[in-house]
Amino acid sequence: MPNIKPISDLRNYSEVLRDVAVGSPVFLTKNGRGKYAIVDIADYEKQEATLHLLHELAKGRIAGEQQGWLSLHEVEQNLGLTK
Repeated sequence: MPNIKPISDLRNYSEVLRDVAVGSPVFLTKNGRGKYAIVDIADYEKQEATLHLLHELAKGRIAGEQQGWLSLHEVEQNLGLTK
């Protein structure tokens, strides 16, 4: 179940931060609507790494579509896996 608190609870921020854990962010509301999320740094770093990976994969897809795809044999040669 999501941990949702009004932003006014930040007056006692140590209690709000105590509820933040890996895989368990705290969502803050302002005027009854979701406004902010407080996440554990490990979750944040994982999300950033995932976004970076997706960006690199998208660049690879675009390059493949524009410049042509490599065959399995070409990939193995480039990686030095063939003799």
